Amino acid sequence: MRAMNWTWSRLMLGVVVLGLALLGLGCKDLVEAPTSLVYATNPASHVVGVTIIPNKPTASGGAIDSYAVSPSLPTGLSLDTKTGIISGTPTVITATASYTVTATNVTGSTTASLSITITDMAPSSLTYSDDPAVYSQGTAITANSPTSAGGAVLSYSVSPTLPLGLSLDTTTGVISGTPTAVTATASYTVTATNSGGSTTASLSITVSGPALTITTQPASQSILVGQTALFSVTAAGTGTLSYQWLKAGVAIAGAITPSYTTPAAVLADDGSSFSVQVSDSYGGTVTSNAAVLTVAVIASGPGTAIATGSLVAARAFHTATLLSTGDVLITGGKNASSSLQSAELYGTAAGTFSAKGNLSVPRYNHTATLLADGRVLIIGGVSFATTLASAEIYDPATGLFTATGSLLAARSDHTATLLGSGKVLVVGGRDLTAYPTTAELWDPATGVFTATTGVPISPRATHTASLLASGKVLLAGGYRASALATAELYDPTAGTFTATGSLNVARAYQTATTLANGKVLVVGGAATGLAELYDPTTGAFVTTGSLLIARASWHAATLLPSGKVLIAGGLGTGTPAVLLSETELFDPATGLFTATGSLTTGREAHTATTLATGKVLLAGGAGAGYLTSAELYY
Repeated sequence: MRAMNWTWSRLMLGVVVLGLALLGLGCKDLVEAPTSLVYATNPASHVVGVTIIPNKPTASGGAIDSYAVSPSLPTGLSLDTKTGIISGTPTVITATASYTVTATNVTGSTTASLSITITDMAPSSLTYSDDPAVYSQGTAITANSPTSAGGAVLSYSVSPTLPLGLSLDTTTGVISGTPTAVTATASYTVTATNSGGSTTASLSITVSGPALTITTQPASQSILVGQTALFSVTAAGTGTLSYQWLKAGVAIAGAITPSYTTPAAVLADDGSSFSVQVSDSYGGTVTSNAAVLTVAVIASGPGTAIATGSLVAARAFHTATLLSTGDVLITGGKNASSSLQSAELYGTAAGTFSAKGNLSVPRYNHTATLLADGRVLIIGGVSFATTLASAEIYDPATGLFTATGSLLAARSDHTATLLGSGKVLVVGGRDLTAYPTTAELWDPATGVFTATTGVPISPRATHTASLLASGKVLLAGGYRASALATAELYDPTAGTFTATGSLNVARAYQTATTLANGKVLVVGGAATGLAELYDPTTGAFVTTGSLLIARASWHAATLLPSGKVLIAGGLGTGTPAVLLSETELFDPATGLFTATGSLTTGREAHTATTLATGKVLLAGGAGAGYLTSAELYY
């Protein structure tokens, strides 16, 4: 009986197991495996930092229990293992790759191959810090840097090619360099690119020539009722310059040349101001100082000199420079016992002299040149028994003297001429008994002296240098062993010296005055009173009228607002030489010299400076000893 029961139990267990197996086989037959898995967006391209639109799958067959993906999705994206939805915000640029998503249920699985690319955000809103940009030829620009929105820029390009001397950094987009050629205004397209795309900026660039400046301001004048006044200006810039004269700030019709001649004056014109606006072809404009016209009913006499304030220190062989302020800077010189280091300033408003600091070293027979920016360059000279190579600059803004580069050769009794470029040409002179054979250029941009390309034809000292309307410099006469009659021209463009016509009389210590008509009047420095004119159009010197009193040396010649030339003081030609107080006027219209009022005292080695008022300041010099006296010629 027990054996029967065991057998029966074994039989029932088998039935149960068989039933369960049959039941399981039936369930599988009821659930289908998933098939045809696809994603709504495939291939999918997304942008770093931008949340994607959820990418949803669809499939056929049975319900899906879970999803998986291989390899891992790009950083920032995730797969929902229940729904199969891909979502998120990508954070890393990722190259195009294939990702296999597997959908699974109890019956089986299916896969989908999904292409995903993660690109950078395209750059946008590209701009430059300087736009429109206007640069000057030969001057290094301030780096022009770009900014943009969107993704980081990988590279930059520009079209068309930037002006010569400028370059674009293809990595940073910064534009830098020194433009070497004048370039008209043009538009340049800069393209900023990354893996996500590109953006552009249209940049306007202009390269103009040297800054437009006025090198010679119109001078105030005094005339009589019924006379005319001639106002002139000299400007430096690039290309063709245009001019417009103004009276009391109002444009004068037809007055569009560098010089303006007024109509015959009436008494109502007294006190009128005249200025000129100069423009270049690149949009640059500069307006001159105002010149005042004084109109009188009758003349007070043929010319009068009256005493004005006294110098702080007696001096001769000094320099006097009319500043842009209208005041006069007096530097250096010598007296009976020493070379002078002091400087002083003549205030035209008060008519007095005041101390103005000291030069870096005592000097006389030096030069002082007014620069285009209003500063004064002081060069060379003698300090006691030593010839100097040093140079320094006076700045009216600070009232201080500061050293600049040194001459290549020590010089005194040389000439220094401001060129249209703003550089200063230094020629000739002597170092005791040696005569430098070279010439030099001082560059305000560097403060350095360099030798000119060419060398002067003849070494010379105590000669004259005259800037011509052509921009060339006429070098005439002077001394080397004996007085010279030769003359030569320096051409700043070629950097060379070439011979021109010779003086009719060998001269040293003469004066040379550039007239309003462009000719150069040469006076004195010889045993004769004969004067001569250099004509730039013919390159020849021709004789004109004779001085009423021959002047051997150390006189002064000054161009007046009327166009006439005042000759004052100096030493006569007799033996012994006579100290002169007489003055005379040269009239270019007649070519003759006529007497005018005498100085209050005889003087030589003095200075004569035409003021903005039209008066002439005669200061210092030697006479009865070394002088502190000064006077004004009306």
